[in-house]
Amino acid sequence: MAFTYNRTIRFQDTDAAGVVYFANILSICHEAYEESLVMSGINLKDFFTNPSVAFPIVHANVDFFRPLYCGDNLVIRLMPQQLSVDRFEVASEVIVGEVMAAKVVTRHVCIETNSRTKTELPENMKQWLEINRRGAESAERRKSREAI
Repeated sequence: MAFTYNRTIRFQDTDAAGVVYFANILSICHEAYEESLVMSGINLKDFFTNPSVAFPIVHANVDFFRPLYCGDNLVIRLMPQQLSVDRFEVASEVIVGEVMAAKVVTRHVCIETNSRTKTELPENMKQWLEINRRGAESAERRKSREAI
């Protein structure tokens, strides 16, 4: 099963027009990413506090297909993929009801924190990617069977 994260849009997430402020969808999807790390056994305090490696986002892309309003109940489905020995991508589908409201993609590179040079993904991230990749593939196969 693909990793999913449930989140309700709050007033603080919206702009003066009453819809989700565009940058906040990145923050919401990052919440889902963090929760998936926790669910795979990664300690967030260790992960983000003085680590030997870091995973900065080097690219982000958001497509909105419909507005998101305060009170909307979201399901965020993560689909991570390893791109190379030192890079991965997290695609997130933001779903309201049965409708995909947005799609977010972030690309991350693994660096050594002291030298700021690229380095190979550590084993715990390779495991996280593999666990979540298998779940996303299973969900996609299930969706394609339902469409037939």
